[in-house]
Amino acid sequence: MMITDLSPADAAERILEEADEDWARRFVAAFDRRLRTGPLDRFLELWDLSQSAAARIFGVSRQAFSKWLTGSPPASRAAAIADLAAATEILDRYVKRERIPAVVRRPAPVLGDRSLLELASDGQTRDVLEAVRAMFDLRRVQP
Repeated sequence: MMITDLSPADAAERILEEADEDWARRFVAAFDRRLRTGPLDRFLELWDLSQSAAARIFGVSRQAFSKWLTGSPPASRAAAIADLAAATEILDRYVKRERIPAVVRRPAPVLGDRSLLELASDGQTRDVLEAVRAMFDLRRVQP
C-alpha cells in the first residue's frame, strides 16, 4: 500500500508509528518548505496570525495583504518581509511549531517588556530578526 492510498490523518499516524518525534518534526518542516513557497504564508502559519493581524503589522488593509499573498508585495516591503521570514525560519529551526505563537507573543525583559509581535507591529522588523538571532546564538554559551 502506498502512502497516498491513506487519508492524510492515517498517513500521519503511520509516519508517527514508524519514526521518532524528532524525525517527524524535521519531516514536517521540510514538507512545509516544499509546499509553502511564500514567506508570508509561513509567517502567517507559524506565528498563528490572521490576514487582518498581518495586515496591521505591515500597516495595510486586509485586502491589500491578501493581494500580496496571491501576487507579490511591493518592493518597498521586501526588507521587512525578509526580516520576518528569516526570524520565522530561525524560530522554526529551534522552537517546536506549536510553541512559536506563544514565543512571539510573550513580553521579554531584553525587549523592554515587549513581545516580538509588538516589535513587528511597530515596524521594527530588523529588531525582531536581531532578537531572534540573539535568542539562539550558541556562541554566547560558555563550555
